Amino acid sequence: MGKRKLNRIKEVLDTKGIKYSWLAGKMGKSLPTVSNWVNNTKQPSLDQIVTIANILEVPPLDLVVLG
Repeated sequence: MGKRKLNRIKEVLDTKGIKYSWLAGKMGKSLPTVSNWVNNTKQPSLDQIVTIANILEVPPLDLVVLG
């Protein structure tokens, strides 16, 4: 059984043509931290989800997997 996907950050970045490194720079986070979020190895906090959503100009719910 594969790991459960809890966020859609990768999909949104891919759709917008944005690289992980750009998001890391905008957030002041390391590339490994953002990579962990994108690959669902670790999850950002709810505050970080809101920040990411604001940076990417999408609703926060577009970044999470519901259900």
